[in-house]
Amino acid sequence: MIREPNVLDIPRINELGSLLEENFAKVYSINEMLEDKYSKIYVYEIDDMIVGFIIATDLVETCDILSLIVDPEYRKRKIATNLIDYLISELDENLKLITLEVRANNTAAIHLYDKFGFEVVNVRKKYYANGDDAYLMARESE
Repeated sequence: MIREPNVLDIPRINELGSLLEENFAKVYSINEMLEDKYSKIYVYEIDDMIVGFIIATDLVETCDILSLIVDPEYRKRKIATNLIDYLISELDENLKLITLEVRANNTAAIHLYDKFGFEVVNVRKKYYANGDDAYLMARESE
């Protein structure tokens, strides 16, 4: 089940987020994001446990996917695919562009984004703290 989170979900979101980024809870203030009108957060639940989430910033004509994570024990079950599908379906009909950054060596994520029509539009050298490059990927709306 995909739904919007509430404040009780913040600890689990931060726990999963730390798999992406060590300082996730400091970088993303989920509590504030739940209140602002630009942030879109959706969680994926199985048996009342959050096993994945997607966070995006929606600025009407553009959207930036900030984070997408699925618990490693629940991967390869189309959870990330369903979260992206859901996000896209919830975005404004005037949306023209969705962007995201992904580690250049994260082939599984790049393959997933390819399926949704995202294309690499730029390389951000040494984008991540460990020196990894990032691909800026974009998808124009039909």
